[in-house]
Amino acid sequence: MPARTALIYSPEFSAYTYGDHHPFQVQRFRLAYDLIAAYGLDRLPNSTIHPGGEIDEELLLSFHAPAYLARMREFNDSAGSRADFLYGLGDSENPVFPGFYDWARRSTAATVEAARLVTEEGYATAFNLAGGWHHAHRARASGFSYLNDAVIAINTLLAKGLRVAYLDLDAHHGDGVQEAYYDTDRVLTISIHESGIYFFPGTGFEDEIGTGRGRGYSVNVPLLAHVDDALFMKAFDEVAYPLIAAFDPDVLVTQLGADTFRTDPLTRLEITTHSYGYILRKLKALRIPWVAMGGGGYDLMNVARAWTLAWAVMNGEELSPRLPALFVTMIRSLGYPHNSLLDAMHWAEEDERNRALDAVEKSIATIRKRIFPVIIGPYG
Repeated sequence: MPARTALIYSPEFSAYTYGDHHPFQVQRFRLAYDLIAAYGLDRLPNSTIHPGGEIDEELLLSFHAPAYLARMREFNDSAGSRADFLYGLGDSENPVFPGFYDWARRSTAATVEAARLVTEEGYATAFNLAGGWHHAHRARASGFSYLNDAVIAINTLLAKGLRVAYLDLDAHHGDGVQEAYYDTDRVLTISIHESGIYFFPGTGFEDEIGTGRGRGYSVNVPLLAHVDDALFMKAFDEVAYPLIAAFDPDVLVTQLGADTFRTDPLTRLEITTHSYGYILRKLKALRIPWVAMGGGGYDLMNVARAWTLAWAVMNGEELSPRLPALFVTMIRSLGYPHNSLLDAMHWAEEDERNRALDAVEKSIATIRKRIFPVIIGPYG
């Protein structure tokens, strides 16, 4: 029997706004869904579309501080401007807008539903387009993230006695998720991201390997600017893939941010759909129950193309590299010139690539020395 998959999507995901000039534009969710539908991927025989639902605040307390949630509740229905910088609320990065807490809870509920579907309903994969808020801390909003949906969902899996591997492919380090599981061996966290030497959130270095029982279960591959497709695949193939396979989790949770793409306005990596699709196909081949979330991405067409490709891979569908004609007509009215779903493999300029390659190889060597003996064994 073909594996069942679930896409978690609701028009409500795009019903709020961070502000017209904020880098995070919620229209990305609608655009991604429209492209998925244009390819007919919303009507696959073994797939279903789920709206997500609601979430009890008690579940949020499995990670977040009561006072932090109380302040968000208070601000949620405020008509005027509100801010509490102790909790990271109300600045230009994490604005307080009407219904922001309702919206964050809806996004979190969708990831929790994805986790439930793969563990209780027999789905092979569940993908929440509106998930991936990996910067939210226990008592502080950060990096456009108010609630850490990945942590809340993973906590539901841990409560069932399951072991989880979390892989973060966003250009930014998954600091909030790492924070939550830094001292446990029940969750293996792996983040491949642009280096915090010069890039938000300033964390995610090779020496952040966990503490206590969690020592060796926190893995970071910081990438220098201009890492291209081949180097991104190298980091995945030589670090993430063997560690996930050796850890052999009950559930795989991934954050699939598209801000690694070379035309993203906020980042300096040079990834394309080539390496992105390659990694997704390798993850699917693991045949581990898979909870996927969206994440970053500040070029909306990159986001739509990336997540449409992801959903196609999850369902074993091959897509035309040309965008559907009706979709092209629609995006032309929005000012987008795109015609193609897929990019050619990209190589960075030689000098920049050589510096990035040296850094990747040093990171891999460090991880092999410090992490592999813990996860794979002394001869791994």
